Amino acid sequence: MTVRLILHPLTPAMARRRLIWGACLGCVAAVARHALAADPGLRILAAASLKDALDALAQQWAQRGHVRPLIIYGGTPMLARQLEQGAPADLIVSADAIWMNRLDQGGFIRRESRSVLAGNRLALIAPARARTVLALRPGMPIGAALGGGRLAIADVRTVPAGRYARAALESLGVWDQVSDRLAMTDNVRAALALVAREESPLGVVYATDARAQPLVRVVGLFDEALHPPIVYPIALTARATHPDAARFLAWLRTSEARAVLADQGLTLPTLTSAGDAALTRHAA
Repeated sequence: MTVRLILHPLTPAMARRRLIWGACLGCVAAVARHALAADPGLRILAAASLKDALDALAQQWAQRGHVRPLIIYGGTPMLARQLEQGAPADLIVSADAIWMNRLDQGGFIRRESRSVLAGNRLALIAPARARTVLALRPGMPIGAALGGGRLAIADVRTVPAGRYARAALESLGVWDQVSDRLAMTDNVRAALALVAREESPLGVVYATDARAQPLVRVVGLFDEALHPPIVYPIALTARATHPDAARFLAWLRTSEARAVLADQGLTLPTLTSAGDAALTRHAA
């Protein structure tokens, strides 16, 4: 039996379809190559209380022609443990010197890159609709002000904001009024949310957190002498690989970046020829 192969002539319409399919396949391949080569941007682990400030800085960085950083926010203890367990990151910003010291001692950061990004204040807050009035002074009746509720606060054992809050309340001699009436959270933003939702009548958070949440109001700011200095150490991680990591860290010390931090309500360390290493050591 003879088998004949019949070839149909290529019509203009068929030729156009083949050209279109070829072009589409070429575009798909080009997009795939671009995706594989795309710059993922800086990877940053940062304390939750810095979200508004770092989001604003990331936007500024992107406007300068860089890829916007990927920032993972959370409680400092969780972020530090993630880095210790191998989480990929180029920079880390903690909410106190204690956790950064631990990372330094473990070899998880580049010691020479460490500095203080900014500082903060501690605030006592209440729901916006509450009429609570309380002067932050020794012996203040904070227990009575809580009524039947609990004080929203970050975990006083591990979270920097919680440790600062406990130190301030102890300095005022009122810790015993609240020590068994705490609603402890994994990070300061979660404590803020409890007050915003009126699940807690009072809370202790950073001043910048209170500023960012219209559903709460500041009852008062704690005197900075009542607790250790609130600082945010920042450093390159030991495994930092992004070529922009060091440049971004240096940019954070410029007047442009510092203006963003100040606009977000953060306090700024004094820059010296030796950087702000002295302030970092003082906070430790």
